[in-house]
Order: sequence, then structure tokens, then C-alpha cells
Amino acid sequence: MEFPSPLIRGKLIKRYKRFLSDIELEGGQIITAHCANSGSMMGLKEPGSAVWVSPANNPKRKLQYTWELIDIGSSLVGINTALPNKIVAEAIVAQQIPELSGYKTLRSEVKYGENSRIDIFLQDGDQADCYVEVKSVTLSRQAGKAEFPDSVTSRGTKHLQELSNMVDQGYRAAMFYLVQRMDCSIFDVASDIDPAYAQAFKIAREKGVEVYCYQCQINPEQIKIESSIQIVE
Repeated sequence: MEFPSPLIRGKLIKRYKRFLSDIELEGGQIITAHCANSGSMMGLKEPGSAVWVSPANNPKRKLQYTWELIDIGSSLVGINTALPNKIVAEAIVAQQIPELSGYKTLRSEVKYGENSRIDIFLQDGDQADCYVEVKSVTLSRQAGKAEFPDSVTSRGTKHLQELSNMVDQGYRAAMFYLVQRMDCSIFDVASDIDPAYAQAFKIAREKGVEVYCYQCQINPEQIKIESSIQIVE
């Protein structure tokens, strides 16, 4: 996925009220940018860090910038949780995810289950429909290990339960973790942060929900899927 406009470099002042961030651009201008991330962003909000923002296409938008990337030293990290669905969808269409290849139709935000919408719905008359939920992974508390979630997520637990129900009905269902950083080689569920999510994850896998984790290649021009990484059993 290429950024539609060149990103603008700056320095993080602070993130606050979950969805706001004050950033000093290289020319000295201080802006308030939208932070499209509802998680805790643990380890990703150190004041003074180099960050990149994208300009808004709509001149009437209240906040004219969106925070996209942060440099944490070991890697650039993509913090915008609105992008992973597009990144994964593009990779599926380009046949870069073998586990999800071979489907003729890809649709996004399709209603399913109990008042839910699936991120990616894959369909082909010759095989079972496949429901794919995408999660953005940015947490790493131990060198080389990516973790999810970074805060309690009842919504995420519900998604695992919905996917399990799809398997019970004879469909394919997959939880896809997209690691938006380049310094991890394994993935694990952060059970200490959200025990309920960890339990739902265990049950989902036992029921047959497929689990995949891919790492990204990131630069200020684009974010793209690079390769799969090991999931801790």
C-alpha cells in the first residue's frame, strides 16, 4: 500500500485523549494530528521521537494531518489502524499470502454473525467461503517478539467468538495479525494484558479458526507485507 501523498516528517510532542497527537514539523510548526489508534500504543509514544504524518485530502476536515509512522530506533512502526485491512486485501489480490489465495471474489466490511462486519470476505464457488478478521500488531515488549493486544479488547474477543461460530457452520475463518513493524520474528498473544482474549484465542484455534501472522516492510513511501512469522504455540 502506497501513501497517496508524501508523508511529512516531524517530532512527537505528546499523544493524548486517545485520538489526538501534538507534533512539531521540521520547519517548527506545531500541529495537532489525528491518531487513528484506539489502543494503549505501549512503547510508541515517547516524546521527541521522529514521526511522519499524512496531509488530509479534504480541506474541510477538522484535523488536517494524520499520524502514520514513528521511529522507535529498532524499526519504523505503522500506528494507523485504519490501514491494515487495505494492506492485507492488496496482498491477497497480489497472491502474496498463499494461505488465502485462489479466491475469485474479495469484499470488505460484509455483515455476518451477530451484528458484526468481517474485514475481508473471500468467496469462490469451488471452495468454502472464508471470513478474515485483520488485527494491527504494534506491541513488542521483548526484543524480536510481537504481541497482541496492547490493551483489553472486548471487541477483539467477540471477533474470535464470531469466527469460531463461522467454523461451526462449515465455513473457513481466519484471524490475520499484521505486524506493522520490522524488528520481530515471532508472535504471541499478550495473555497478561487481556486474559479473556487469550482464552478466546485458545478456544478459537481448537475449533479450527486459522491463525496467520505476517510482518511488514515499512518506509515513508509505503507499507507492504513482507513475510510470515512464527506464532508461539
